Amino acid sequence: MAKLPLAGIRVADFSWVWAGPYCTLQLAHLGAEVIRIETKTRPCVTRMLPPWPDAVPGSLNRSGYFNQYNQGKKSISLNFNHPEAREVAWRLIKSSDVVANNFSASVMDSMGFGYEAIHAAKPDIIMISLLGYGDTGPYREYLALGPTQVPNSGLSALTGYEGWPPMHAGFSYPDPNAGIHGAFAVMAALHHRAKTGEGQFIDMSQWECTMDLLAEGILDYTMNGREPRRIGNRDPQMSPHGIFKCLDLPEKIANVTIDRWVAIACADDEEWRRLARAMGRHDLAEDAHFATLASRKRNEDALEEIVTGWTSRRSVAEAVDTLQAAGVAAGACADNKYLHDDPNLAARKYWVELDHPEVGVKRHCGIPWRMSGTPCEVKTPAPLLGQHTDEIMTGLLGFSAGEIEELRKKGALD
Repeated sequence: MAKLPLAGIRVADFSWVWAGPYCTLQLAHLGAEVIRIETKTRPCVTRMLPPWPDAVPGSLNRSGYFNQYNQGKKSISLNFNHPEAREVAWRLIKSSDVVANNFSASVMDSMGFGYEAIHAAKPDIIMISLLGYGDTGPYREYLALGPTQVPNSGLSALTGYEGWPPMHAGFSYPDPNAGIHGAFAVMAALHHRAKTGEGQFIDMSQWECTMDLLAEGILDYTMNGREPRRIGNRDPQMSPHGIFKCLDLPEKIANVTIDRWVAIACADDEEWRRLARAMGRHDLAEDAHFATLASRKRNEDALEEIVTGWTSRRSVAEAVDTLQAAGVAAGACADNKYLHDDPNLAARKYWVELDHPEVGVKRHCGIPWRMSGTPCEVKTPAPLLGQHTDEIMTGLLGFSAGEIEELRKKGALD
């Protein structure tokens, strides 16, 4: 079996909710041993969030949300109201390569696990803090949640239809985006340490990670002094460009009719001609109203009516297959049933279906890359809260069974 890219790397994971766990999920996918430090007295909020298996809420181990983003990790339960629990954490930190957290600023310092303290104890440690606004600057103490981070990044100002107010992006995009950036930064720091022996502190801002993806709007203001207009699904440079109605799903789900849509984007005049031919409208390719990008933009309302007239008589699969065969960029506006049943995802073995101790075999999203030399896979489902406490304390940290029992009696392992 090939050695995984991060085999031998251990992560002491103090993070919770989404950004931090998503960062350490990528490290676990790559072979790192990720040990989540949790507590039964204040469990991660994602252990209490739906979806629930069979739509039935239950214990702290049944959340589909938590179980998705913590695959392949271990869990140790420590109650830091007890000094003995802090000693356990210190032993874990000293035996780790990376410490991760996404608490508010100063929390790790107040717990006694700030970077200066852990660097003094283990000089080659790498610590990453994925804070909402970073660990420096006047906003460092600001609270940050996805519903406020999305608008604050500038993304909402670009999202919505003309004449509408700014719109949310649909989910808390800054969290997983920061997680991906964080995993990349940790790997770069590990590479640096391998060359120099030096550890370092990674001060990451979820806000800045999201702004980093919005350069067009920011540049338009900084270079031209103007704010980009909200234009819905349209694009300043391409036409047609948008989401077009298809036939509804034939069967209802939970007695609800499910509408279906197809996304179409034509980058230039040749792609438009291919689309026109695929729709059986060869005449449109040379029509003066639509032949060039400039003319299509002038007549975009009429153009979208024509495209919708074609897509609305077809299933989304038929529309996608027809347009892709013609060389037109088209894709389903996929709902979750569509993704669940997609043959390409099945063929690539994207889905993970492992037997979880409490919820059994449930489908989860897997690893979105394939490495020929070091193939990665999700080996274990997400951990139960504190599932690996005894294993870690005896096998890694050197505690005896008697010592563990005493700590448990005191409540230090709650």
